[in-house]
Amino acid sequence: MQNKKIGAKNFEISRQMFHLALGLVIALLLMHGFIGKNLILIFIIVGLILSYLSTKSKIPIIYNLLQKFERKNDLEKFPGKGIIFYFIGVYISLLLFPREIAMASIMVLAFGDSVSHVYGLHYGKIKHPLSNIKFLEGTIAGFIAGFIGAWMFLPWHEAFFASFIAMIIEAVEIKIGAEQVDDNLIIPVVAGAVVWVIRLI
Repeated sequence: MQNKKIGAKNFEISRQMFHLALGLVIALLLMHGFIGKNLILIFIIVGLILSYLSTKSKIPIIYNLLQKFERKNDLEKFPGKGIIFYFIGVYISLLLFPREIAMASIMVLAFGDSVSHVYGLHYGKIKHPLSNIKFLEGTIAGFIAGFIGAWMFLPWHEAFFASFIAMIIEAVEIKIGAEQVDDNLIIPVVAGAVVWVIRLI
């Protein structure tokens, strides 16, 4: 049982580190003009096609990657769900917000979400008041990491509130019907919307 818990924890840490690295790579490619929102949309479409095909057969290389980074229930029902929603969150941010807000939102997703999960798993002791499965220490660590990431593109006060509100919402289980809305979709949209509202005020 103890080995299973350690294995599950190590899997989740590897998964979150992959998500963090993915966000950094996407941000760097966007910053230097190697990719844009149209290419991100193509990635999403290709991802959805591969996801559907993966429910029918084990595609070489793709299946190995899914086994390494995808949660078991998603591997069976919606292979690649995490990364597809990650790209959807990035795409919506690029579509809705000015470039610097979109980039900051991607940083909150990359740093904030990943660090909150990893830190919570390792050091979490205080149950989060808004969640049955998350820890307050993880949310605080995620907020700090997301703030630092967003600060690369925004004034400190915008970065602060973008990360703060996004990490609060990240802890809440938002559902549409019986399905929980993926964090990778919520976090960048909320972070960007917070900055947009601040600028309106």
